Amino acid sequence: MKKLKFVYWQDDGFWLGYLEEFPDYMTQGESLDELAENLRDIYKELTSDTLPLVRRVGELEVA
Repeated sequence: MKKLKFVYWQDDGFWLGYLEEFPDYMTQGESLDELAENLRDIYKELTSDTLPLVRRVGELEVA
């Protein structure tokens, strides 16, 4: 099982967040559990290779 980092916060009674690897794709939930489930759904969709032009975050090592 792969673990993913996500950024989240609460605003006006909703939990909002995005996957650290895909910061352009935000979702929300009425609870933190619902937000986590929605983030799982987004991850499945973004990694299914059915969406064009999915932007990602990577790491680059420099001297």
